[in-house]
Amino acid sequence: MIERKIAGAIQKLAKKYPVVALTGPRQSGKSTLVKTIFTDYQYVNLENPSLRDFAESDPQGFLQKYHSKVIFDEIQNVPLLFSYIQTIVDERKKMGDFVLTGSSQFKLREAIAQSLAGRVCLFNLLPLSIEELKNSNLLADDFFKVSTQGFYPAIFDRKINASDYYSDYMQTYVERDVRSLINLKDLKVFQAFLKMCAARVGMVVNFTSIGNDLGVSRETIKTWLNVLEASYLLFQLPPYYENLNKRLVKSPKLYFYDVGLLCYLLGVERDHLQSHPSRGAVFENLIINELQKMKLNHHQVADFYFYAEHSGIEIDLIIPHKGKLLTFEMKSSATFHSHFLKNITQWKKNRSTQHHSAYLIYNGEEQSRGEVKVLPWSSLNQVKLL
Repeated sequence: MIERKIAGAIQKLAKKYPVVALTGPRQSGKSTLVKTIFTDYQYVNLENPSLRDFAESDPQGFLQKYHSKVIFDEIQNVPLLFSYIQTIVDERKKMGDFVLTGSSQFKLREAIAQSLAGRVCLFNLLPLSIEELKNSNLLADDFFKVSTQGFYPAIFDRKINASDYYSDYMQTYVERDVRSLINLKDLKVFQAFLKMCAARVGMVVNFTSIGNDLGVSRETIKTWLNVLEASYLLFQLPPYYENLNKRLVKSPKLYFYDVGLLCYLLGVERDHLQSHPSRGAVFENLIINELQKMKLNHHQVADFYFYAEHSGIEIDLIIPHKGKLLTFEMKSSATFHSHFLKNITQWKKNRSTQHHSAYLIYNGEEQSRGEVKVLPWSSLNQVKLL
């Protein structure tokens, strides 16, 4: 089994909170991880209809049977349990007593906010990271294979062909979750929407334009995007504001939580990605994902932004860190060109009094370029992010 970097933080904080909660995409490895860490705990999967019926019809009887040192998997299926768990942990005051997992981040977060605030330590588990694959000798040596293969554990544990895996993933999990969250009348239109999101990855969201292309309303597009975020399919990267008087791009950009799924929706395989128009966007998405994982695996908030002025100055990624701003440019080229540093150089020039560090991440070799750290995509562990 591939060792997960987040395990250390979970073990540490389980000693300080009565409840540990783990959320993340379906099949990202949540159940395997908590069963590996909490080996002497009872495991209860609330996707099981009989167990779910038991919990819903008789929550007190259910919690008398599963009352301590227990893992409740997919607990968002029985939101009624949260209030009862609150009562138990308040009376018992025993650390690490309950472990909860869920695949719908908004449902789980809402339930925690209502019933377990201050009593729970919440973690986010994304699919495997570059570092985790590298440590297990499973990381491919080229960006194109890494991206089209994706990072879901089953692909590596069971040696599943990536295109087969993502086809099944879409049918088994995505479409089911979507139908449970919204009243979807036409699945084909929603599938077209997903592919449209993939084609626009790394671009500023225009809700009206997408709606017009699909023949649905702007509000429907917003609802669908919220559903995809709740299911950990994609996320919106907000713009960074430093001076509200400037003419800045104010809409968010779209990215996927896994580039393998993104490539599947784009219909590209390894040999096609090198010449595909979305190659740069896929590379950018990959780097942002990996930096997210670095933060989340150490139980830190992934507070990420992009910056764009109408004048043309753009920064792919900005991360506030310890009073500084870390700025990132991403290029999928294996050859370094000096113009890659144009935006970062202009950004630094306009903010000479601000403390910040700059990185260029690309598909080539590490090199020194003045104050900008130039790194290959496989060496992101050199980014001073923690």
